[in-house]
Amino acid sequence: MLFNTIDFAVFLPVVFLLYWFVVNKNLRNQNLLIVVASYVFYGWWDWRFLSLIIFSTLVDFSVGRRLAVEENKANRKWLLWTSILVNLGFLGFFKYYNFFLDNFITAFSFFGKEIQANSLNIILPVGISFYTFQTLSYTIDVYKRKLQATNDLVAFSAFVSFFPQLVAGPIERATQLLPQFYSKRNFDYAKAADGMRQILWGLFKKVVVADNCAELANQIFNNSADYSGSTLFLGALFFTFQIYGDFSGYSDIAIGTARLFGFNLMQNFNFPYFSRDIAEFWRRWHISLSTWFRDYLYIPLGGSRGGTWMKVRNTFIIFVVSGFWHGANWTFIIWGALNAIYFLPLLLTKKNRSNIDIVAKGKHLPNLRDFFSMMVTFLLTVLAWIFFRADNVGHALNYITTVLSASLFTMPHLFDVYSTLIVGFMVMVLVIVEWLGREGEYGIANLFTGWSRPLRWSVYLTIISVIFLLGGKEQEFIYFQF
Repeated sequence: MLFNTIDFAVFLPVVFLLYWFVVNKNLRNQNLLIVVASYVFYGWWDWRFLSLIIFSTLVDFSVGRRLAVEENKANRKWLLWTSILVNLGFLGFFKYYNFFLDNFITAFSFFGKEIQANSLNIILPVGISFYTFQTLSYTIDVYKRKLQATNDLVAFSAFVSFFPQLVAGPIERATQLLPQFYSKRNFDYAKAADGMRQILWGLFKKVVVADNCAELANQIFNNSADYSGSTLFLGALFFTFQIYGDFSGYSDIAIGTARLFGFNLMQNFNFPYFSRDIAEFWRRWHISLSTWFRDYLYIPLGGSRGGTWMKVRNTFIIFVVSGFWHGANWTFIIWGALNAIYFLPLLLTKKNRSNIDIVAKGKHLPNLRDFFSMMVTFLLTVLAWIFFRADNVGHALNYITTVLSASLFTMPHLFDVYSTLIVGFMVMVLVIVEWLGREGEYGIANLFTGWSRPLRWSVYLTIISVIFLLGGKEQEFIYFQF
C-alpha cells in the first residue's frame, strides 16, 4: 500500500478511528490493532511475504528472551549469531543471491571456465532491508545489555511491523521505539496537527516535486546517448531532487503518520542539500541508516580511534557496505566508494566535525564562504548520484564523460518548456521553504508559529490544490526497491 494512493487515504482514517475511539481503553488492544493494521498494510503488496516478518519477529523475540536469562558468554554469542544469520540470511538470499551468482560466473569466465548455473526469479520483499536492520538493533542491544528483553510478544510484533515506517524507515532503534509501545497513549491534538502538516509537506515533496522530476530524469537517463552534456547535467539535477523529494517525503509522511497515533519517530533528513562538506551531508542524509552503520559496524571496527590505515579502512568499509545495502549492483558499491573518497580528506585532516550547526544559523543568508562550500558539496553529491541512478557502471561512466565534455556549455534540450519551468519552480519552492525552516526539524511544520488561523489554512489549501493540480504521474517510492 502506497502513501500516495486512495487505498491509504481510506486505510489511515479507518485505523485512526478504531485506534482512538474503539480500542483506546486498553493498551494491549491498541498494540494488537497496530499489528493487524501493519500486516494488512504490508500484505497489500504480497501477503506471502508476511511469513518472513512473522518468522523474523518470533526468532528475535525468542532470542531476546533467552539472552535475558543466559549468563554464559559463549551461549550468548551463539544466540546473537542465530539472530544475525537468520535475518541477514533472508536479506542475502532475496537481495543478493543473483548478484553473487552472476559475478561468480563472470569471474570464472576470465580463466576460460564456463560455469552453467541458473539464476532465480526472486521477488525482493518490500522493505526487507529496513525491518531486518530494525529487528537486529533489538537483539544486538539486548546482547550488549543496553536494553531489557521484552516478554510482550504483541508489543514486540508492533515494534517490528509498525506500518508508518515498515517499508522505508526511518530505521528505528529498539531502545527508542519499543518502550513507546509499553506506555499509555492519549490523544494529543497539537501532536496530531503537527503530524498532519508533516504528512501534507511530505506529499508535496513526493507527488509534486519527486514524481515530476522523475518523468524528466527518466527521459534523460534512459536516452542519455542522444543528449548533450548540458541536458545530461540537467537530468542529474532532476534526479538529485527526485531522490530527495521521494525519500525525505516518505520519511515526513511516516513521521507524521506515527504522530497521529502518539508515537515519535527519529528525524531521518535534516536539510542535507544545505551541507557545507560531505561529512555534514552524511550527518543529515538518511540519518537512521548512517547512525545504524556508525554504531553497529564502524565503532565496533575501531572507528577513528586507530592509526591512519585503520581510519581509511573503516571509512571505506562503512561507505561501501552502505552502498551495497542499497542494491545488488556495482553502481551502488562505486557510489559508496566515491563518497568514501570525498570523506577521507576531511577525516585525515580532522575537519569531519567542523560543521555541526546548520548553515547560517540565526541569519537570513549564508556568507560567501559557506555558500561556496554548499555549492561544491552539492555538485559532488550530484556527480555521485549519477552512479546511483545509472543502469550499470558503463552507463554511468559514459554519462559523466558526456557531462564533462564541451557540450556541457551548449543549450540543454527541453522536452516541454512549460512543464520543465513548472518543475523548476516547484523545486525552488521546496528549497526556499526548507531554507526558511532549516533551523527546526521538519521544514514547513516550523513556519507557522504565530501565524493566524486563516493564513495557515490558506497555505494548507494552496498546497492541497497544488498536489491535485500539478502532481506528477504516480511513481513508486525509490527506496522500496532496497
